[in-house]
Amino acid sequence: MKGQRRRWRWRGEHRRFAAVLVLYTLLLLLLVPYALDHGAGRAKDEPEPLLRRCPSLEEALSEWGWEQQQPPPDEEDDENEEDEGGGAAGNGSAAAGKRHIYLHATWRTGSSFLGELFNQHPDVFYLYEPMWHLWQALYPGDALSLQGALRDMLRALFRCDFSVLHLYAAPPAPRDPLAPAPPAAANLTTASIFGWRTNKVICSAPLCPAAPRPRDHIGLVDGAACEESCPPRALRELEAECRKYPVVVIKDVRLLELSALMPLLREPGLNLRVVQLFRDPRAVHNSRLKARQALLRESIQVLRSRHRAEPRGRQQQQQQLLLPPGLRGSAPQHRAEFFLGGALEVICQAWLRDLLLARRSPPWLRRRYTQLRYEDLVREPRAQLRRLLRFAGLAVPPALETFVLNMTRGAAYSSDRPFLISARDAREAIHAWRERLSRQQVRQVEAACGEAMSILAYPLGGDAR
Repeated sequence: MKGQRRRWRWRGEHRRFAAVLVLYTLLLLLLVPYALDHGAGRAKDEPEPLLRRCPSLEEALSEWGWEQQQPPPDEEDDENEEDEGGGAAGNGSAAAGKRHIYLHATWRTGSSFLGELFNQHPDVFYLYEPMWHLWQALYPGDALSLQGALRDMLRALFRCDFSVLHLYAAPPAPRDPLAPAPPAAANLTTASIFGWRTNKVICSAPLCPAAPRPRDHIGLVDGAACEESCPPRALRELEAECRKYPVVVIKDVRLLELSALMPLLREPGLNLRVVQLFRDPRAVHNSRLKARQALLRESIQVLRSRHRAEPRGRQQQQQQLLLPPGLRGSAPQHRAEFFLGGALEVICQAWLRDLLLARRSPPWLRRRYTQLRYEDLVREPRAQLRRLLRFAGLAVPPALETFVLNMTRGAAYSSDRPFLISARDAREAIHAWRERLSRQQVRQVEAACGEAMSILAYPLGGDAR
């Protein structure tokens, strides 16, 4: 009897132990999913501090669904390849074929100099600010509203289809309906393209048999000599030349936000890479003030991104509506500085959105995007040139290294023609704003651009001269 009682007691304890074990297992199965769901919910409710400064960013990220998207087909095999310094060229299958590089910048950041480095490369087909035509044709459309049209234009140009220029570069129709029609848009030539006089492809053989130098000679093009020696050629001939080059590079300053390029970055037919150029906003403002009249019209288009209510066709009235009451009727230079300063504030906010988007981007996008500060290009021209060409999948010609060094080690900084590319002491240009901007101007720029400047490691506190 005692042995039987011991067996019953042992069986009872065994059953209780088994029941406790089952209950503990069930409890774990219920608690773990709850904890994960609760943590995910808190993560959604409490965004990262940086995102709070840019309320529209989270909505945009959800709309694009980056976290859910798969990388483009040509990127799948390079998922773990990193580039030194913020970007990578990627060595997938598409990298071995045609590559497309967009130089994403804004006015007076040194973008013309950056573009010229690619213009000089013998394996690059380069276009200088082709979207100028679109902005001229659609003025006074605001910068934000024109981004879709700019993206569509880029898509066509990267595919060496220049027929899109017929929409914007064609001669205007006569005001008199009985007057003869202007020449057909099909008659557009290489001389219709903005910046054609310094384009290495247009100003060398085979498009220009009388060119004094071959295409692979590295050196600035004499615009006057090109205009005299190189007759206009049909755009279809330029398209044929474009198709011969392994790399197509387009530089422009009119695309307001990096996000507008997302469809092109994912498009299977393109192998798009983006180089975004930044510069100290105080230096940008100083340079823009030197060219205030040339930049006034486009500054108004940028500033109008915050004021879309005005109808087109009333430019003078629109400008007055953008001005605060205290500046209406003031001297033109004061009004111009207000427009330029307001446009810079819009640009700095766009920079901030771009920088935050880049931080949150998935690996496949980080390999297609890199950042460059103008100051770094000037201080370390050869090292930055090598990094950029590696990003584009291009070799580094020794003559191009010599060229970039000479262009940043000139004898002078200032030029009477601010849009002219020339050798200058670019290191002096880094800090020229300290001597030219007033303390009030510096404080205004830092107040408008401080967050972007902090991310880009530009020191604040401009009062310290």
